[in-house]
Amino acid sequence: MIWREILRKRQFARFKFLRQKPIGRYIVDFYYSELQLVMEIDGDSHAQSVEYDAKRTKFLNALGLQVIRYSNDDVLNNLEGVYDDLLPQLLLLEAKR
Repeated sequence: MIWREILRKRQFARFKFLRQKPIGRYIVDFYYSELQLVMEIDGDSHAQSVEYDAKRTKFLNALGLQVIRYSNDDVLNNLEGVYDDLLPQLLLLEAKR
């Protein structure tokens, strides 16, 4: 849903996200190489995998990647809020380049 409703929309046309990008032994949900940004959508199963997610994030951060996480619940029930949170973060990262 986030791919279809946000990342492919015109407002994000200049932000070239890839879906399901392999990085090391992990596959990240979305990756924007120019900003070295990983976006993860955490489903219900992530509640039981806090330690795994922390290890994964630490690995990605060690590669110089920033990780942004949204819950699946937010994507399904508050997509506008995800958009409102994501866009300023992207613009800030872009301005820092």
